[in-house]
Amino acid sequence: MIDERHEELAALAAFDLLEGAELAQFEAECARDPALAALVRDLREAAASLALAAPAVEPPAALRDRVLASIVNSKAGTPRANIISFPVWLPWFAAACLAISTAWFGQLYFASRSTATLLGEQQELADIGLKSARTQLETERLLSGQQRASLDRQLAESTRQLADATSRATSTDQLLAAARSQLGEERATLGARVAALDQQLAAMQSRSADTTRQLEDARKLLAASDAELERQAQRIVAIATDAKLESDLANFKITTLASMLKNSPQALAVAVWNPATQQGVLQVDKLPALAADKDYQLWVVDPQYPAPVDGGVFTVDAKTGAAHVAFTAKQPVRAINAFAVTLERKGGVPKAEGPFVLLGK
Repeated sequence: MIDERHEELAALAAFDLLEGAELAQFEAECARDPALAALVRDLREAAASLALAAPAVEPPAALRDRVLASIVNSKAGTPRANIISFPVWLPWFAAACLAISTAWFGQLYFASRSTATLLGEQQELADIGLKSARTQLETERLLSGQQRASLDRQLAESTRQLADATSRATSTDQLLAAARSQLGEERATLGARVAALDQQLAAMQSRSADTTRQLEDARKLLAASDAELERQAQRIVAIATDAKLESDLANFKITTLASMLKNSPQALAVAVWNPATQQGVLQVDKLPALAADKDYQLWVVDPQYPAPVDGGVFTVDAKTGAAHVAFTAKQPVRAINAFAVTLERKGGVPKAEGPFVLLGK
């Protein structure tokens, strides 16, 4: 923005009124500030327009002739008179005196006319200077009007900017108030959620304690079930023993199969085979649960065959490891030396591949 001092310097520079160091300093400032240089150009154009708008003043037509005549007359000499002895020279003397007087008065006349001419020219120059001063005053008035208009525009722009800043400040205050209100609501909501989560955590802890108690009760129940299964197995053995004693011992093959697993040494099974019907029953307890791609497979060892005879596949209860299986051999059996159970892939295999789980002779 151009200040008042630089505007005054620009007006003086437009009329070539700056000299010396002041002119050099102002030209350097114009080189640094394009806006200041543009203001000087505008003022020069305005002054030129005003000078062209003023009416043309021409000197009087006889001025040049009068000036030249006064110069010629000022250089003209005095006529010389010849000395004639009296009485002849007396008329000439009188004529010479008259001529001298006439010349002297003529010189006074022409000097007066020259002085009047110079005064007229000075008057004309004064009129021209007055017109120039009027032109300068009009230029300064226009410049002042432009400066005033510029100041008015700057004031209007400042007022508009102040209004915009006030509006933005009001909007910012409103946004800040809304943000504070939203923050308060979010804090309240967060507090409620934290309280609800605390309640849920307390409920989960309570349920966890209940689950732990239930698990402990289930373990106790499982232990009791294992004891009962053990008693049932013993009872089966006893029943089988009693049945063996009561029936024809030569017609039945009853074999107890013991565990071959290190991780389940308590596993137990009883196989009862009727050679007359070529059918049998297998009762197992406490065998480990199987993976989805595995099966237990029963084998009957008959000395007439080089490999054990397939007795079928079975699974056990995942919780108790018990199973009651009725089976038949894939080939006719004459004599049984042993029963075996292996762990095979799902669906069984024609020849034992997996590890032995139970074995009994």
